[in-house]
Amino acid sequence: MHIQHVAFDHPDAVKLSDQVQAEYAVRYGDDGDATPLATADFDPPNGLYLIAYDEAGTPVASGGWRAQDDNGEGNQNGDAELKRMYVVEAMRGRGLARRILAALEDDARTAGRIRMVLETGAKQPEAVALYRSSGYEPCGKFGYYRFHDLSLCFAKAL
Repeated sequence: MHIQHVAFDHPDAVKLSDQVQAEYAVRYGDDGDATPLATADFDPPNGLYLIAYDEAGTPVASGGWRAQDDNGEGNQNGDAELKRMYVVEAMRGRGLARRILAALEDDARTAGRIRMVLETGAKQPEAVALYRSSGYEPCGKFGYYRFHDLSLCFAKAL
């Protein structure tokens, strides 16, 4: 497996983002995650977007972080917000999400961020299990879905 930094608008990133959006639509019965995201959000040193490729060069997993500071939506100064963590169904259970998560945490820490935060949903028990087993704890709600009942927010000190 090879993990590579790409732009958020790279064709492989768009492909995986479309796949995760389709999965959200099935799980939640809507159009997917409506959180506003811009390509520049993931530009170093204020963010990073990663894709894992298999030995054939096929993109199989993704994830990114973007800098967030006190913004009136529940974020705190020094936050790094995790976004678009996804592993294609055929590759799940192989530790790819953990590898990407660890790389994102390391990069955010190096960039001076002090806390990694994420929002997931109650209909994503696999994601909740990953984050809890990786040291994330429930935190105050933040972001676009902070007023939604199914929204779950977690944080981990970096």
